[in-house]
Amino acid sequence: MTDQKVRHAWLRALGPEEMAPQIQLEDGEYLHVRTFKHDFFAATGLYSGPSGRVILKMGRSVSFLGIPMRWLGRWLADHECAMYEAAQGVEGVPRCLGRWGPTGFVHVFVEGHPLQRNERVDDAFFSRLEEILRKLHARGIAYVDLEKRENILVGDQGRPWLIDFQISWRGPRETDRRGPGWQRWIPVSLARYILKRLQKADLYHLLKHRRRHRPGTLTPEQLAASYRVSWAIRLHRWFFRPLTLLRRLILKALTGRSRSPKQDGPEFLSPMADVKTRKISVQDE
Repeated sequence: MTDQKVRHAWLRALGPEEMAPQIQLEDGEYLHVRTFKHDFFAATGLYSGPSGRVILKMGRSVSFLGIPMRWLGRWLADHECAMYEAAQGVEGVPRCLGRWGPTGFVHVFVEGHPLQRNERVDDAFFSRLEEILRKLHARGIAYVDLEKRENILVGDQGRPWLIDFQISWRGPRETDRRGPGWQRWIPVSLARYILKRLQKADLYHLLKHRRRHRPGTLTPEQLAASYRVSWAIRLHRWFFRPLTLLRRLILKALTGRSRSPKQDGPEFLSPMADVKTRKISVQDE
């Protein structure tokens, strides 16, 4: 670890610590290959073991300004793991392998790369991505974080995958008077309204990405809709955009980098030829 990382350990979910060099899963030991991302809320790393490659995501476990934050890491892991489990069986969502430690969980690694700026995907890519979203919506799930292009993976076969369900929303089911977890305190009618608005935002962001990457596959109506920003999205941008810019300025000043390598980073796309392991099937049950 460099002195710079130690100096700004408060920016990292695990503080001065790195991800575990190995983890033990049901089928044996998995060794750390690389860390993809380590930010304030979570650290994400690639591991290789008996069944291939897996992803370990660890929520924040160190204090911030003297305030204990392990509860937040535990809550984030609980929430995201539950979202993955609710989405199991949807082709295009990696299989969740369960919790690891107090603030972590593991899911199958998808062979591929994050959708890159100006990348040209095949004609069926966004239709397949829309199918994934429709199936999630049918289960009462709003993905929510589709605005981030790096959350859309292009698999080795050119098919789309969705990862990172950290802020996804699950509304109450028709047979359930309560939402999951903390959402049970929200009135059912309000929870369902929020769900519909978030699902509508999912489809808007889908059209926006499609316009930027494959505009020729859009109908005139879809093209017009890709520019039609709802009041909810405008409100979100008005409130969070200044915070995002401020965070990037702070990161740039402290670390020299304002964005994750996942965001069009050649460092992220570099080959992992040194990892000699068979590929795990992302559809194995």
